[in-house]
Amino acid sequence: MKNKIAKRKAVPRRELCAACGACEAVCKRKAIKIWKGSYSVVDESLCVGCGLCARECPASIIKIEERL
Repeated sequence: MKNKIAKRKAVPRRELCAACGACEAVCKRKAIKIWKGSYSVVDESLCVGCGLCARECPASIIKIEERL
């Protein structure tokens, strides 16, 4: 059976990320991590675009976008 790819994904704006870890804490699929204490990074192979991280981000720097 072929893996189904989600239609959406989370896209954080790294330059505005405060690396607070709120997004990482709520991601049920462990798709988002804080990179070396600097900014959030999304593993697109795990992200399904559910929007939990975007809702939890206190700086509102994560957008949910359609995959191309």
